[in-house]
Amino acid sequence: EPIGRRDHFFALGGHSLLVMRVVVRVRQMLRRELKMSDLFAHPVLADLAQVLAEAAPVTLPPIVPALRQGPLPLSFAQQRLWFLAQLEGVSEAYHLSFGLTLEGELDLDALRRALDTVIARHEALRTTFVEVEGVPVQCIAAEGRFALEEQDLRGQPEAGRLARRLARQEARRPFDLRKGPLIRGLLLRLDEQRYGLRVTMHHIVTDGWSLGVLVEELGALYRAFQQGRPDPLPALPIQYADYAVWQRHWLAEEGLQQQEAYWTAALAGAPVLLSLPTDRPRPVQQSYAGGFVPWSCPAALTEGLKGLAQRHGLTLHMLLLGAWAVLLSRLSGQTDIVIGTPVANRRRLETEPLIGFFVNTLAIRVDVGEEPSVGELLARVKRQSLAAQQHQDLPFEQVVERVQPVRSLSHSPLFQVMLQWQSGGGRGGDALALPGLSIQRGARAEEAARTAKFDQTLSLAEVGERLVGGL
Repeated sequence: EPIGRRDHFFALGGHSLLVMRVVVRVRQMLRRELKMSDLFAHPVLADLAQVLAEAAPVTLPPIVPALRQGPLPLSFAQQRLWFLAQLEGVSEAYHLSFGLTLEGELDLDALRRALDTVIARHEALRTTFVEVEGVPVQCIAAEGRFALEEQDLRGQPEAGRLARRLARQEARRPFDLRKGPLIRGLLLRLDEQRYGLRVTMHHIVTDGWSLGVLVEELGALYRAFQQGRPDPLPALPIQYADYAVWQRHWLAEEGLQQQEAYWTAALAGAPVLLSLPTDRPRPVQQSYAGGFVPWSCPAALTEGLKGLAQRHGLTLHMLLLGAWAVLLSRLSGQTDIVIGTPVANRRRLETEPLIGFFVNTLAIRVDVGEEPSVGELLARVKRQSLAAQQHQDLPFEQVVERVQPVRSLSHSPLFQVMLQWQSGGGRGGDALALPGLSIQRGARAEEAARTAKFDQTLSLAEVGERLVGGL
């Protein structure tokens, strides 16, 4: 929408992902490097324009198609999941899935064709992982079809309960990274005009943003094929393997000494473990078994939180991060709190339409000591959040290597508690719209499979006028 020169960014609904998308588009279209801290320091658009006029030119190399003549490397994030997948019982903690109930006239041929087309578009979904001379590499199949299992439950006693049990089993069924496929679906016919669909992927080929891409493309393709039209989606300029090669080359050639120095200093002397009061002792090795407790925030309180964030010149995510840190401090008796938070890591425009494992994790350290006021605490959180986001190019796996924390199979390194914020500024989301069908979203993988990667994950999203999510 048209915006005025004196409009204030945070009054326009500024949040962390929107900030990043502004930075990405400035880099792509204006060829200027805009720091996130500059946007927060100059939230009035006319002032920001002046900053841009004096900003440094872009030096980041473009992502180009890589040669496919030899083994293709894994990205750093993929490499970490590959090694984790070698541990027994870890796989299902890294499953991403969504469930849908479809009611109405379902065009099965259009659905199957749409799912097959998504597989054809995205190499990541045709990728498996094998070792060559002890090093994991990507193997991309030239073609493939979506692995959709179909079951007819019409006439079955207690079909609804059976469907829920089958969906839970599907969400937990292990993947074989060497053989694939690493995406699959289960379509259950419940009655004449009612279906249950669950799509499950391994995290090594996808992330939360990718689920939005999948949903968005599935809707566009289904509508086109149902109406007898051809594939309407534009060709993808690059694939995930091109990004992995670019990432390896960039980190090796350009070096990220400044980012490495930041993380080494920021996490120096951080506590090894956040000691939350628990009912049982910590096991020697994580089981990744967990539970999910839903939660929602009243609309009036949500509006009050947004107003508080705006008055302090920060995002709602930063405000919630500060509140979460205070609560964790009171529960643990510790004042030095490290919280993990994911970032989309789509810092290049050409990566936005891709399905793949781009997400990075930032370990944000919050000092709750010396009894700060609310304003002082939020200033600390804002400062730490902006610095972490400014240095987000270094993959979390490389941060762990540089910081060298105490390693243990009983807990994750650097942090054990996560704040997962779904800002609604990504791609597609869960809002799938198919003609002739009413659609209701079912449980996500973490709800269906009852797994947990960390001791605690607080997952929140702004839906309508309320914050909703769970633990």
